Amino acid sequence: MTDGTATDGIHDRKPGAGRVQFLLIATVFFGPLLFATWLYYGGVALQPQARTNHGALLEPIVNLRDRLPESAVHAENDGHWLLLYANESACGEPCAKALYTIRQSRLMLGQEMQRVTRIFLHGETPPDTLLIASEHEGLVTLEDAALSGILAAKRPAGLEPGGYYLIDPLSNLVMYFRPDINPSDMVDDIKHLLRLSQIG
Repeated sequence: MTDGTATDGIHDRKPGAGRVQFLLIATVFFGPLLFATWLYYGGVALQPQARTNHGALLEPIVNLRDRLPESAVHAENDGHWLLLYANESACGEPCAKALYTIRQSRLMLGQEMQRVTRIFLHGETPPDTLLIASEHEGLVTLEDAALSGILAAKRPAGLEPGGYYLIDPLSNLVMYFRPDINPSDMVDDIKHLLRLSQIG
């Protein structure tokens, strides 16, 4: 005989307890997957505490293959990251220094250097082919006014022109480095992105 106040185990559960248990189980199973997805798509900006980018992330992302499907730059971009320097005028002292910077920066990548191709995007004045051959072996030279226009438009307004652009193997314009950047700082950012990337 009971006094009518006892309840079985089922009725003892608090309202919503089943929903809480379900959410906990879902978090255990799907949490790591969601974090990995966020890391892959947003991981470019993920930094350990006290770490900052030396270059400027170019957001929103522009895909150059979509914007300029006929550009010759895509032949160099297939499976490689591109470190690009753009100069519309004749290649004087600042230009020569910039070409030296991207050459040394690539060398500083060590074993990862094969993943990166250097691009010199010039204007109507052709570069000195003898200089390129003797001092910048492997440098790809291109003339593409439409590409130059997109790069100039994407450069952050607060940063001076004459710097360097990084393009990923999917033709996404990723980052801009100011012209006076320390090459080791630029290499630090590039190495970080290469570690995160599963492509190129």
